[in-house]
Amino acid sequence: MEKVKQGGLNIITTDEKNNVYWQAEKTAITPVQDSMCVINLYPDIEYQTFKGFGGAFTEAAAHVYSQMGESNKAGIMEALFGESGLRYNIGRIHMNSCDFSLGNYVYIDEGDDTLATFDISHDEKEIIPMIKDAQEKAGTKIELLMSPWSPPAFMKTNNDMNNGGSLKPQYASAWAEYFVKYIKAFRNRGMEIKYLTVQNEPMAVQTWDSCIYTAQEEGNFVKSFLAPALIRNGLDDVGIFVWDHNKEEAVKRFRDVLFDKEVERLVRGEALHWYTGDHFEAIELLRRLYPDKEIFFTEGCVEYSRFADSDEIKKAEMYAHDIIGNLNAGINASLDWNLLLDENGGPNHVGNFCAAPIMAAHGGNMYEKRLSYYYIGHFSRFIKKGAKRIGLTRYTDAVEATAFLNPDGTKTVVILNKTEKEIPYTLREWVESEQMYMGIERRIAPHSIQTIILQAADCKN
Repeated sequence: MEKVKQGGLNIITTDEKNNVYWQAEKTAITPVQDSMCVINLYPDIEYQTFKGFGGAFTEAAAHVYSQMGESNKAGIMEALFGESGLRYNIGRIHMNSCDFSLGNYVYIDEGDDTLATFDISHDEKEIIPMIKDAQEKAGTKIELLMSPWSPPAFMKTNNDMNNGGSLKPQYASAWAEYFVKYIKAFRNRGMEIKYLTVQNEPMAVQTWDSCIYTAQEEGNFVKSFLAPALIRNGLDDVGIFVWDHNKEEAVKRFRDVLFDKEVERLVRGEALHWYTGDHFEAIELLRRLYPDKEIFFTEGCVEYSRFADSDEIKKAEMYAHDIIGNLNAGINASLDWNLLLDENGGPNHVGNFCAAPIMAAHGGNMYEKRLSYYYIGHFSRFIKKGAKRIGLTRYTDAVEATAFLNPDGTKTVVILNKTEKEIPYTLREWVESEQMYMGIERRIAPHSIQTIILQAADCKN
């Protein structure tokens, strides 16, 4: 930490009860003596490197966006990708339709196993324009992760994009080439697909777009078809992630997919969702077992089917709690689900509605930033691409916290209070040259979140 004469720090607070959203306060760093209410920082102890935050450019999000006026579109882009907004740098896209589409669709004619009719003009109507607007606002290419929900119906054992089914073995090669054509089509249009997952939720038989892979099948598809197709076409820079499903199965599934050394060599890492609970220990175990692999959190949302009655505080705290737990366990990137939805939590072609951090209202004439939007911003705005998680200890589980060292030398600490009580804390770091602890003594209000930026005299808020 910097001494007082070298500057102070910024504290950014969100507290809905007091109508405070990203309110910034500058304060000084001083010697501290407290040993009872301490949060210790250890910047010399480094963990994983973080690649960034983002959300999904679903057809639902793009459709809602397309219906808005130009001023609202500009506001949403700033809110998600601009300097005053969430500063997202990663996005997820779906190859073929997903549940948050207007209906089932693919990019080839029925039965075309040669892929001669492959054409992504469907995505050029609404999805691609939204991505291009995001890139223009961000001033750089958004790193995209692509995921399929289902192959074309004729390639599947149930001859249906929905209701599960598996990839027919005779179409494995064509399906791998489908990935290649999709990636090239996006790259040719100026969008960078940098990562992919083999299949969204490969153990879930859903009433919407879905496809089942056993661990052996997923590993074999990577080894024998997908990775060779990418390499043949000069796309070996695309990182392959497997599983793309809930954390409770993460350890067993990853072990089972990486059944031999060749599959392990070809797979960049594992992608995870949150729908079956925390399981932060699963991420910690993956870090221990596979220290050279990356772990991405690729989907989470507040489902109306389970949490329709939860208030905005509850929804926001679900996000913050999961982000902190995932970060501390070792993830390398964090992606929310839909970037934008309508007032009903859709559109969704099977009625599987959910909340989003930004939701349209009054038929798209306006939009609303939900409290979860501001809670996400406490992380995405201040934990920068390339940041390294650093050591932290806390005196009580009444507060949750994480800390990162950014490439520019600033340190970001996020503290969450989900309780009904105000909680005191002393954030401190040992300064060897002074032979003392330097820091701040503060309190965090009930049901609020704070981000502390150290060595941040000229950091933007």
